Amino acid sequence: MKDLKFKDAFSYPFNRPAGLLNILWILLPIIGWFPLGGYGIRITKEFMKGKFKKLPEFSFGSDFKLGLMMLIKAIPLIVVYYVVLEILGKASFAGRVVQVLIGILILPMLIMNFFNKETVKSSFDLSVLEPVFNNLGDYFIAMLKSTALGIIFLLMIIILVGIPAGQFSKNIFIADFYRRHIK
Repeated sequence: MKDLKFKDAFSYPFNRPAGLLNILWILLPIIGWFPLGGYGIRITKEFMKGKFKKLPEFSFGSDFKLGLMMLIKAIPLIVVYYVVLEILGKASFAGRVVQVLIGILILPMLIMNFFNKETVKSSFDLSVLEPVFNNLGDYFIAMLKSTALGIIFLLMIIILVGIPAGQFSKNIFIADFYRRHIK
């Protein structure tokens, strides 16, 4: 499978500019946050299917339901993650290094798997980590591309489009890695 080109990832949020206005839901506390979260998950799932053409249409009802249900299902992963961070944080320098490695190597793939399968169990499926360790070079390139894209969109905050563009395409390279390496 071909990997996603940087220029395609950059242009993705601008292929349907009206879709960038969906970020305005963030201004509606809680009521707007759930559908925006569900929309972000749906976008990431489209990336995992190789759909990089344009932002999908926003659907308040179904995106709200998806965002709310995924938040509820994410609670066990969030709790376990923070307990592990707390335990490692009390350790020496090595514990802090392990914290960073978990955040870079483990958590992104568990989240992609969780978004893809939408089950609590999938957020703890460590088998999705094997492709990361078997393709470390490719994974780090995906992480570097994600970081570079994030920096570009951060700089574009000056013209306001950087905020929604960054929000709606932040998982694009990690989701592309997931698509290419995890069945």
